[in-house]
Amino acid sequence: MTLDIRRRQTRESADAALDDALMPPLLRRIFRVRGIRSPEEVIPGLPALPSPDLFAGMERAVELLLSHRRGRLLIVGDFDADGATSCALLMRALPQLGFTHVDYLVPNRFEYGYGLTPEIVELALRRQPDLIITVDNGISSVDGVQASHERGVPVVITDHHLPGPVLPAADAIINPNLPDCAFPGESLAGVGVAFYLTLAVRAALRQRGEFDQRPQPRLADLLDLVALGTVADVVPLDAINRTLVHEGLRRIRAGRCCAGILALLEVAGKEPANLVASDLGFAVGPRLNAAGRLEDMSRGIECLLTDDPDVARQSASMLDDINQQRRKIESRMKEQADDVLARLQSGPEEELPAGLCLYDPGWHQGVVGILASRIKDRFHRPVIVFAEEGVDTSGVRLLKGSARSVKGFHIRDALESIATANPGLINRFGGHAMAAGLSLPESQYQAFSEAFARSAADWLGEAAGQRCWFSDGALEQHELSLETAALLREAAPWGQSFPEPVFDGRFEVHQQRVVGEKHLKLQVSAPDSGQLLDAIAFNADLETWPDETVAAAQLVYRLDVNHFRGRARLQLLVDALIPLSNINEEAGSA
Repeated sequence: MTLDIRRRQTRESADAALDDALMPPLLRRIFRVRGIRSPEEVIPGLPALPSPDLFAGMERAVELLLSHRRGRLLIVGDFDADGATSCALLMRALPQLGFTHVDYLVPNRFEYGYGLTPEIVELALRRQPDLIITVDNGISSVDGVQASHERGVPVVITDHHLPGPVLPAADAIINPNLPDCAFPGESLAGVGVAFYLTLAVRAALRQRGEFDQRPQPRLADLLDLVALGTVADVVPLDAINRTLVHEGLRRIRAGRCCAGILALLEVAGKEPANLVASDLGFAVGPRLNAAGRLEDMSRGIECLLTDDPDVARQSASMLDDINQQRRKIESRMKEQADDVLARLQSGPEEELPAGLCLYDPGWHQGVVGILASRIKDRFHRPVIVFAEEGVDTSGVRLLKGSARSVKGFHIRDALESIATANPGLINRFGGHAMAAGLSLPESQYQAFSEAFARSAADWLGEAAGQRCWFSDGALEQHELSLETAALLREAAPWGQSFPEPVFDGRFEVHQQRVVGEKHLKLQVSAPDSGQLLDAIAFNADLETWPDETVAAAQLVYRLDVNHFRGRARLQLLVDALIPLSNINEEAGSA
């Protein structure tokens, strides 16, 4: 595997306006290479957010909701953290806006599939709803919407996934990725779309004079849920999402958030006051997702809905237990995947297919997405992991795949291209550039694997399998400080498409030892410096990392503030540790 360190380059359009900004030079450098042209673009603030009126279909959706304000509304959610937070947000917001009967349904993913399927509609109709509202799903639910209409129940779809060639005939669709939508935030998560719906409903009620005699609901108090769902769904943190996440983080740090989020932070060992965006993605999100992956996402939603701290703690503890089960299943599946990969590798790593498909009949379909992500990170190529989905009505055994991609390979577009060129190969698919899901007959698995490998090879070319780390360059010795780490933590919410600052440099390695069986703990120092620095590489590949004889290496790292026993210390979070004899430095563009 090729190991490259590529330093990010300043974008031409992101230059002059930052020169006069009152911010440290290091921040100016970091923001420039992320395309920021002025300080106001980093976090525009709530008043600068675009209007809900820019959504196509918003006016009709609000009209439908208000006409059923005294009726029975049923929210049909998705089974991940974005879907759970979307559902919890509407369950909290709509009663504040005067809706009297609001309920939700998150069907078991293994029994009813994804989206508003006809089977889910049949289940939903047992609740006798007057209006169905989907959150974080529905844009591909053509048959489900038709089934609901046949029973006389209108449907409002709120979603953010990319639409297919045929839209469902819903009574209203709110999705920033619709071709005719003028809303400028295509990267909104499902919870962001749901939040905008509540803003539009409140605006309509305000125009009617609803709040002339009473205070209007403070919907910004729900931004803790928006921040959690947005980060956990790994959508790009554009200016809109950065604002939503920043405001949500601000509220969580101050303890002004729902009891469930505080309880999930507690079981994860995270202090709310020190929270950063990545904590939502790596500590809170997985515990919430575990319920939908293994059991019933309603357990996660109930955690987010309760206002009782004791109930929230019990719920969070249960979710933590489920997550521990998920980790054990994932570990076992990873070992089996390693065996499959060993059989695929008849030579060097570069001989692996450019796009990897893996399948084992014993794998858990709720965990295949995590496994795909792990293998993608390890081999730096798109990966689809399959598990058995069941048998359809005609007796055909189906497989369900979860796909994760790398930069330069739009996974959903690739699946569409494969499906178009090979009719009958894929039953259904959907997703984003970096993640997607699909279903296909087991008998078509081998043919699909070969088609996927060819597609990845055509798209990626020589880039397939090349692993590189994008760096913001080296830090001066005086910048290796607790103050710099704190500055970067507070500068912005970092995440997808707005990456956390990463640096590289040569360090002397004084000590290294394995802790917790899979983490590498180090003590290092910059050349010609007597300052010893703590460093740690989590989940290190201990088979390929250098042994104790390595005295100097190039680190790719992030700055972190490690809070321990009331003290704050600087710590380097190491993404890569490369012996100086195995380095290929190349200036590149992220």
